[in-house]
Amino acid sequence: MSDTSIPHARASLRVDPDGWTAAIILAFLATAGLFYVNIMAAIVDGLVAGLGLSEGQAGQIGSINIYGAAAGALLATATVRRMPWRVTCISCLVALIAIDLGSIAIDSFSVLFAARAVHGFIGGLLTGTAFALIARTAKSDRTFGMLLFVQFGLGGLGVMLLPPLAPLYGTSALFLSLAAFSLATLLMLPFLSAHPATARDPESAEESPRMQWRPLIMTLLAIFVFQAANMGLLAYIIRLGIGYGLEREYVSMALGLATWVALLGPALVMICGLKFGRFWLLFASMILTLFGTAVFHWSASPAAYMIANCGTGITWGFVVAYLLGMTAEFDKAGRASAFGGFISKMGLASGPLIAGWILGAGLGLSTLINTALAGLALSMVIMLFPARHLDSHRDRILAQ
Repeated sequence: MSDTSIPHARASLRVDPDGWTAAIILAFLATAGLFYVNIMAAIVDGLVAGLGLSEGQAGQIGSINIYGAAAGALLATATVRRMPWRVTCISCLVALIAIDLGSIAIDSFSVLFAARAVHGFIGGLLTGTAFALIARTAKSDRTFGMLLFVQFGLGGLGVMLLPPLAPLYGTSALFLSLAAFSLATLLMLPFLSAHPATARDPESAEESPRMQWRPLIMTLLAIFVFQAANMGLLAYIIRLGIGYGLEREYVSMALGLATWVALLGPALVMICGLKFGRFWLLFASMILTLFGTAVFHWSASPAAYMIANCGTGITWGFVVAYLLGMTAEFDKAGRASAFGGFISKMGLASGPLIAGWILGAGLGLSTLINTALAGLALSMVIMLFPARHLDSHRDRILAQ
């Protein structure tokens, strides 16, 4: 076999950059750097039950992990067009595996705080790079839907299986699961194609030659508020269930099943695409989000707790996929989507921090739920303006 045949053999293994297999690999790649967010409730509970940290300390570690990711995602906006993305991804995945395995042996709050900050930074760089690659696909909304589908599916498995293990094995099970996910993603990476900046899928008819700053900024603000409101509640959702008198086993089971039911949200994004525009879909889903979040006030009822988790899980995946897809409409090279990843992580990090302050001040679970409701209502008002703008632009193009 000649030397030149080796690169051709490797190229033949790579999948269609706009196909479903590529969407799955990209979803794993974007999830690997931030998978702890999808099992955040299990991590916070595990740090309290397994490591003996206070709820405030556990929330701070969760937040610094995501704040670090936000900084890494911000760096990705500058590196995505200057550094080979494959080298960046391989380096990040190897580093994440090493830090997760090393975190098992840490029992000091201050040391773990620093280690998870570094982990977050590297994971954010990886996720920001992956977001830029997703923005370069022909149908970024569909790929972001696949991303949420993977996150919710595996996250549901995590929140179902990991909480019962924390009192027995401490944080080992938590960090081993993160390392295993990164390893699986690393093994998929050779099959991913080049993903250069490409022309937009003609079916979307939404390509714009100039960056539209006002709708982009509004989209980013909506992402921040939406993610902060949801994650502030989700980070303490296990503590919330227990606080309302539910058994730990039921809470874990309910969260796992609810997360799998929530797969319907990103699945609907992949089915609907842009057939119906964005405005009315976002409007309807946010009304359901507000209703589902309000139901958490009746979490003393096992059925209400389950319904609230299922409903908000479905709409969370649905709304986020469309919001992230909207950022891709403003810059097909992927910088806007990478920055959207930064803003998303800032929101995800701020939510648990604010929630920790609320609970630490003794304001109670009802105040936490009401704060989440206020944030979700605000994000709804903000996101509908850029959604209407993109729908109008698309309608004008299709009418020509």
